[in-house]
Parts: sequence; structure tokens; C-alpha cells
Amino acid sequence: MPTPRSRAKRPAPAKTPNWFTYFPENYRWSAAICGMLSNAQWGSANLGEIDQVGKRLAGRVGNDDAWFAEFARMGDDVRKLARSTEAQGYNLSAAAHYRRACTYFQMAERFRTPKDRRALGAYRKSINCFHRSIELDRTIPIEPVEVPMPDGTSLPGYFIPAQNTSKTKPPVLVFFDGLDVTKELQYFRGVPELVRRGISVLIMDGPGTGEAIRFRSIYLRHDYEVAGTAALDYLETRSDVNAKNAGVMAISLGGYYASRIASLEPRYKACVAWGAIWDYHATWKRRIDAAFDADLSVPGHHIEWILNANSLDDALRKLEDFKLDGVVQQMSCPFLVTHGEEDAQIPLSDAQTLYRAVGSKDKTLKIFTAEEGGAQHCQRDNMSLGVTYIADWLADRLKA
Repeated sequence: MPTPRSRAKRPAPAKTPNWFTYFPENYRWSAAICGMLSNAQWGSANLGEIDQVGKRLAGRVGNDDAWFAEFARMGDDVRKLARSTEAQGYNLSAAAHYRRACTYFQMAERFRTPKDRRALGAYRKSINCFHRSIELDRTIPIEPVEVPMPDGTSLPGYFIPAQNTSKTKPPVLVFFDGLDVTKELQYFRGVPELVRRGISVLIMDGPGTGEAIRFRSIYLRHDYEVAGTAALDYLETRSDVNAKNAGVMAISLGGYYASRIASLEPRYKACVAWGAIWDYHATWKRRIDAAFDADLSVPGHHIEWILNANSLDDALRKLEDFKLDGVVQQMSCPFLVTHGEEDAQIPLSDAQTLYRAVGSKDKTLKIFTAEEGGAQHCQRDNMSLGVTYIADWLADRLKA
């Protein structure tokens, strides 16, 4: 069982970072706000609505119960607006409101652990809002899908078809999430940019993330190639994509997922680690040894929950196989790893080590500097730079 919730309220150490911090005394809260603002260009949120919540949270920084209450309140308010607008027949406007409500409900639930009835209720609202936006706005078609797994379970995802292409079977990208991301939040991390470049996208809630863990008890596993193979097997059943020209990408901890998948599933023709991971066991040992006095995007006990561990020691035991040395040397497809020069969560040296170890002849290490922007974790301080660089690299490698 996860440790008591009070542990989640421990603020990160006060620092003076070189990126936008809404709450300078709390890395985790500021990182969440920064991510929402950076992704707002794809319809995930609105600056004014986020600022309303931020003002209400002033004086309660680090209180995750207050965070949950205020973002859930904003989700409810924006969902009411969506329903009112829909009733008037303005479907496109209503869809936009539903998408923002989805984000606010998910960001409310993000720091509430254990995942009690209120947390799961907010998350269910987020899924319902996203699905309603799909039904009301078909300008970018989004299809909810299920990807069968070998053990008889299935993983939920969304399929988004390529645009601006004459190909009847365009290339396709499988996009997995990370430690604390979801397929809905992933959509707002530039998926429209990929489909505009003629690449279809399958966004996945993999083991340990999103609906997979919350409603299906599918926990995190080190052998993520099982999910990667299942996704590709599913794509081979579709007549509207070229599954023989498929790439795989994942973000944050997904840098481990994608790298392992492409190393052990040779059918993938390109791989993007959006943020590097090298030895995830070592990463968490450092964090635990520091009593979570570190820059983290989630409460420290999140790792226990997604691994179905009964203690931090048990979580560390289950993380022992989350290492890429001896695995990525087998990769042969084109490989891109992007990393921020000032990433406070994962050191740049991990990206450099990963890059050197990968066996692919065509491999790229893109380091975003503080001077150009995108220097923070997974380019959250300037998502446009990360998204467009990745999208163009993929378009070249998959010949979109």
C-alpha cells in the first residue's frame, strides 16, 4: 500500500530555476502549471483559467488536498460551460471546453493518492469529457481503440489518422506515455503536429498509466516490449496504416519504454526517447535515499502505487530490471533522444550515456539549451521546440 498521503505534501526544496515557476517554492506544482501552459496551444488549457486556480491556491502551496479541490472545481465549471454551449448547438466551441475540462480534472487527480473514490471520480469525468469532445468535433478524427495484450487484458488508446497525405496507408507512430502522463494529456503534447505531417498516431495508456492502472489494475512492468509488440500487432490488423513503416515514441519515463521496445521489437523503423532514462533503479534509489528532497513531478510514493509495491524497499526491488544497459545495444533502427540541458529530474549525463550505448548507426542526441529554450524536463518550458523538432525528425525517417 502507498505511504500516507501527508508525505505527498512535502514541498520540493526552494530554488531559483531558469524557467517559469508559478510557485517558486514548489517544483512539483510549478512543473504541472508550466506543462499545462506549454500545452495550451493545442487546446488543453487556458491561461486565465489556470491563473484563477493559482490565485485561489495562494497561501496553500504544497497542500495537495487544496490542489485537488481547486482544479476539480475548475473542471466542473468548464464542463458546465461546455454543456451549456452544446445545448445551444455550438458543437465546436463545446468540444473545446470539454477538452480543457478534461485537463483540469486530470491535473486535479494527479497528486491525490491513494486513488480514492473522489480521485477516480474526477478521472472518470476527464475521460467522459474527452470522449464528448471527440463526438462533437470531427475536424481531427480521434478513434478510441482497445489493444489486446497476450494475457487476455487490453490497453486503451486513441487512433488519429494522418492528414495532408495522398497515401492510403501512411506511416504510423505508437506513442506511449511515461511515469505520470496519460493518453489524453499526450494528445495535447503536439499530436496534431504529427498528423499534419502525414503520420497517423496511436496514443496508448500503457501498463502503469492512465486508465490501464486506474480502472484495470494493469501495473507497471519492466518488459515494456510486450505492450510495444501488442500495439504493432494491433496496427497490422488495420487497413488504413502501413504497420511495416511504424515508429515508437514515449515521453519522460517513456524514454525507457521506447528504447527498450525498439531494441527488442525489430519491426519498428524509428524510435524517439522524449527525455532520456538510463538506469531507473538508480534514479529512484537516489530519490528515496534523499527522502524525496528532490525535484519530482509526482509525490514520491507514486512509484509504489504503479508498481503495486507494499513499501519503498519493495518498489526498489521491482525496479531492479529497469535498466537499459545490455538492451539498447541491440537497437538498429534510427534513434532520437531529446533532453533538456537543465533537466532537474534526470541528469543530462543519462542522455549522453544512452546515446553512446544505442547500437543504431543512425542516431541523434538533441540537447535543448537554456539559451534556445526547451532546457527543462521534456521541454516543458517550451513544448513547441520539442514537438516540432521531433515531428520533423520522424517525418524524415518514416518518409511521411
